[in-house]
Amino acid sequence: MRIEYAKGHGAMNDFVIVSALDGSPDLAPEEVRLLCERRGGIGADGVLRVTYGRFVPEWHGDPEVLFMDYHNADGSLAETCGNGLRVFAHHVIETGLVPGPEVVIATRAGLRTVWRLPDGRYKASMGRVSLSDTTTWTGVSERRFKAVAVDVGNPHAVALLRATDSLASLDLSDEPDYDHAVFPQGVNCEFSRAKQPGVVEMRVYERGVGETPACGTGVVATAVAYGYVAGMAGRELRLAVDVPGGRLDVELTDSSEAYLIGPAVITAHGVFETDE
Repeated sequence: MRIEYAKGHGAMNDFVIVSALDGSPDLAPEEVRLLCERRGGIGADGVLRVTYGRFVPEWHGDPEVLFMDYHNADGSLAETCGNGLRVFAHHVIETGLVPGPEVVIATRAGLRTVWRLPDGRYKASMGRVSLSDTTTWTGVSERRFKAVAVDVGNPHAVALLRATDSLASLDLSDEPDYDHAVFPQGVNCEFSRAKQPGVVEMRVYERGVGETPACGTGVVATAVAYGYVAGMAGRELRLAVDVPGGRLDVELTDSSEAYLIGPAVITAHGVFETDE
C-alpha cells in the first residue's frame, strides 16, 4: 500500500486527504481504518477522497463535478461532513485544482458550495436542515437526556442540557445510547448547553468515529435545535458554537438553509507506505 496524501483539519476535526482524480485509489474499509489509525497509520477522524462524480456509482448528477467521497475512521461511508467540506475546498484551491474563491462540491447528501472568505475562513452551504417533532433521547452511562432529532444530510440527536450542567463530566469514551427505533442507521450524538446569549458549547460523539474535537454537521444541528426551543424555527438566526477544537459560526435562513463558517488548515503532505 503506497498512497500520497495531505493532512488537514477544521477546528481540530482532522482528515487524511487522498487524490483520486482518475478514480483510484478506491479505498477499502480496512485501508481507511489503517490510514486513520493514530499509531500505525497517519491518524485522522476520516478520509476525504478527492474525485469526480463519474467515479461514484451513487452519484447521478454532473459527472465532472468534484466529489467529496468521505469515509469515517471505521471505514464506513458518510453522507457529508461540515468540517470536511471546508478542508476539502481549501485543499483543492491551494493545489490549483479550482481557482476559488467559490467551490461546488458533490456529496452523498447533494451539492454543496463553499466560499473562501476574505479573513481566510471558509463558509460552507449545508443544505436545507429538517427538524423532527419526534421526541427522542440519548444517554451517557446512567444518564438519559431528551434530545431533538435533526437531519443535516446525516442524522443527529441533540441533547439540550441545563446551563448548570457540566459537559466536561460526560464520559464519551464509548458510544452513547440512543433510540434505535428513531435512528436505525445510527446517529451522531451532540451534548450541548447555553453558554451566554448567542453562544452555545457542545461535545459530540460522531457515528463511526468516536468523540471528536468538532463536528460541522453536529454544530449546525445544535444551532437548529436551539433555534427551535427558543421559538426561532423558520427565522433567520446566527449562533456561535464552542467545541473543544474552537469556535464555529452557523447562519440559518428563514427557509431553513444552513451555512457553517470556520477555519480550514492543511498541516502536511506526504507518502504513506506499509506492507500491511
